[in-house]
Amino acid sequence: MNTPNADQALARAAELMAQLRAAIATAVVSQEAVVEQVLVALLASGHVLIEGVPGLGKTLLMRALAQALSVGHARVQFTPDLMPSDITGRAVLDTKTQELRVVRGPVFTHILLADEINRAPAKTQSALLEVMQEGQVTIEGETHVLPRPFLVLATQNPIETEGTYPLPEAQLDRFLLKVNIDYPDAAAECAVTVRATAGQPGDQLPLGDVRPCFDARTVLALQQLAANQTVDASVVDYAVRLARATRDWPGLALGAGSRGPIALVRAGRASALLQGRDFVVPDDIKRFALAALQHRVALAPDALMEGRRVTDLLRDVIDSVAAPRA
Repeated sequence: MNTPNADQALARAAELMAQLRAAIATAVVSQEAVVEQVLVALLASGHVLIEGVPGLGKTLLMRALAQALSVGHARVQFTPDLMPSDITGRAVLDTKTQELRVVRGPVFTHILLADEINRAPAKTQSALLEVMQEGQVTIEGETHVLPRPFLVLATQNPIETEGTYPLPEAQLDRFLLKVNIDYPDAAAECAVTVRATAGQPGDQLPLGDVRPCFDARTVLALQQLAANQTVDASVVDYAVRLARATRDWPGLALGAGSRGPIALVRAGRASALLQGRDFVVPDDIKRFALAALQHRVALAPDALMEGRRVTDLLRDVIDSVAAPRA
């Protein structure tokens, strides 16, 4: 049973997240589901892989989020000639002191947009592995800790797009969620067009109405609050059964590993906090099962030849696994 102080903390957290969502909505139109999944990843201290064609507002979302949080942000445009040191930083010789001096790369920020990450070769993509998993960078044998909170929003073009490289499975596994962003409907696209052109010279992003909601310290407090959400053993078992069901499902050559259920539980905790609860229900797990698992599985060759999609197979998996009673 919650104490009055705990209830107040939950209510305040839900209020703050509602303010953050409203602030982002002043710039980002018609992407409510995408925004919610990014906020869940933020609360769960996870990273997000967003897949979609260029021009659907991915950069705008990152800028709006950073501005609303009052934290630093950086953007890296991944290209075939991008080197790992262009992301993490490098040691250079100081001509005055004749000593090595570390020049920090763009990862030393709070929110990093890794744009079109699958246009760079695997070696460069893998430079983010230590960054995403450990929250640190090693340069010339010296470890440098990144500021917290730290969130990577990586975007990738559909794999069929020319000039793309598939992300290594080890790196895909480091993303808490994978979000698919699609074209908006006609009404939403009209609203986007108006928002982007009314009083906006050139291609300037419509960020003028995004007001800061809180700061990095508040984000860290909310992340800790999310980590303290109660998860019943039956809910954990449900997350594990969902992941295990992918490992022998017809049409899937590769099932989700142990990071799958971990991601489900972390997302479930964040989802509960967004709704002002201090406990996770099975629907919190089910709601984010597709986003948490779709990048952790792979199609079998026959399913690929038949034109089947991972999302369709995973929906079948999710429907087949019985959820516990709340």
